[in-house]
Amino acid sequence: MAAAFGWGTLAASSLVIGAIVALLFKISLRSIGLIMAFGSGVLISAISFDLVQEAVEKSSGHGWVVGGFFAGCLVFFGGDWLIDRMGGSQRKDPDGSQEGGSSLSIVLGSVLDGIPESMVIGLTIFEGGAVGAAYLAAVFISNLPESISSTSGLVTSGWQKSRVLWMWIAIAVISGLASLAGYGLFQNSSPDTVAFVLAFAAGAILTMLSETMMPEAFEHGGKLVGIATTLGFAVAFTIHTLD
Repeated sequence: MAAAFGWGTLAASSLVIGAIVALLFKISLRSIGLIMAFGSGVLISAISFDLVQEAVEKSSGHGWVVGGFFAGCLVFFGGDWLIDRMGGSQRKDPDGSQEGGSSLSIVLGSVLDGIPESMVIGLTIFEGGAVGAAYLAAVFISNLPESISSTSGLVTSGWQKSRVLWMWIAIAVISGLASLAGYGLFQNSSPDTVAFVLAFAAGAILTMLSETMMPEAFEHGGKLVGIATTLGFAVAFTIHTLD
């Protein structure tokens, strides 16, 4: 169990690293957009090869995978809609649009974004005895642009730097706890249930990408985001083949 918490926290530690980078260096909006596109490509690869493919191999029928995929989509969509209504819709925007949102909604939105991928880390440790290097790398890499973008926007909107940094530290710890939950909650689950959970995470992450990261990436990075996204996918796929 300690390993599940440790690996989950390690994967989320890139949120803190990204925040430190954004606090120390001035990064242009265009660069942030391209970094977000790269992270999106990384997560798309993880969804395809580390979540959906694994879910299909474990399930006794594709209904478990399809059901989990759309369940994850709808749950994230509903949670994100509620958080948007609370004022957290611009939590990933790097240009300071968070000024009009509440602190709680921004924090809750960031937690919502990270919980599905963190739970899978703990689940894979229980299933295989070790965390998959490809998926761990994908989560770690994809967290960097999210943190860089959000931190830049929060500081621009008037948040104190120490407050931003402590927020990401807290979210990293919560992600570790989510990984621990993924390890502990499904120990007596059937392969079909595990397949459903993997597909659920895939649907939630893909919905998150479509609603938050990818629109922001294109808005600030322009048409070059296509190349950056493809590069991120290729890097993550290469790591997957070497795992």
